[in-house]
Amino acid sequence: QKTIAKIATCLELRSAALQSTQSQDEFKLEDLKKLEPILKNILTYNKEFPFDVQPVPLRKILAPGEEEHLEFEEDDEEGGAGAGSPNSFPARVPGTLLPRLPSEPGMTLLTINIEKIGLKDAGQCIDPYITVSVKDLNGIDLTPVQDTPVALRKEDTYVHFNVDIEIQKHIERLTKGAAIFFEFKHYKPKKKFTSTKCFAFMEMDEIKPGAIVIELYKKPTDFKRKKLQLLTKKPLYLHLHQTLHKE
Repeated sequence: QKTIAKIATCLELRSAALQSTQSQDEFKLEDLKKLEPILKNILTYNKEFPFDVQPVPLRKILAPGEEEHLEFEEDDEEGGAGAGSPNSFPARVPGTLLPRLPSEPGMTLLTINIEKIGLKDAGQCIDPYITVSVKDLNGIDLTPVQDTPVALRKEDTYVHFNVDIEIQKHIERLTKGAAIFFEFKHYKPKKKFTSTKCFAFMEMDEIKPGAIVIELYKKPTDFKRKKLQLLTKKPLYLHLHQTLHKE
């Protein structure tokens, strides 16, 4: 089971490499071919796995929009209007961050450090992580989706991440009206799947160096930003720090 889960991770990495517009592949076809003898002998394979990768979690991770149908009966107070978008990039699993793009003269790259998120029940969230995506006004992905690793720690009313996200497009190439979304997800043991708890987003005019705090909204994630409802009246925010890189 563990070997199959590691093979799944390698397939994710190869998929991400094929989606990338950069010339250097993170996970090459030659690498993928090394998995063939493992697959052929999967029931007897007992050597060390050729790549240092984490297994894809065996938990069910639902597509955007899918989980809401399962949750309304229990979480009515958290419900909201909105819909997920058809993903034009493959789904990724927790802890699949991408490296910074190569710099180009006159172009700006953005690194966002996700510091922490404030939640009244922070300590009760199991295996929390954040999915980061860049969407246009119609909710269509403009870059591959990235997931942070599971949070570093939970403390009082905060879940701490302290992780850098490299936005996979030069700022000048993002379409007008684009936004960067942050979906906070956690595992629900009763239902045995990972669920979105709330989301936040940052619009293009908010891209500037330094610290920023952004408000949290009720799920389901409204990528079109049409019917937004704050998660709570309490002052709870996602704390970020932005760094701009320009040649």
